[in-house]
Amino acid sequence: MQNTLSIAALLAVFGLAACSQGTDLERAVVGGAAGCLVGEAIDDGECLVGAAIGAGAGALADDVNNY
Repeated sequence: MQNTLSIAALLAVFGLAACSQGTDLERAVVGGAAGCLVGEAIDDGECLVGAAIGAGAGALADDVNNY
């Protein structure tokens, strides 16, 4: 089960990394979902922490290329 979660988390992170279109809200939702998967895969019960970090990263994902 842990291996399956790790693979899903890895795919979610790569999906977020490829996300450069859409609004900040859409990227935040995708980032929150990816963060929740990663949080659960790393430490059971850390979905909310991972979702908060992922949502922030998703919302700011397109701002990195603007500098």
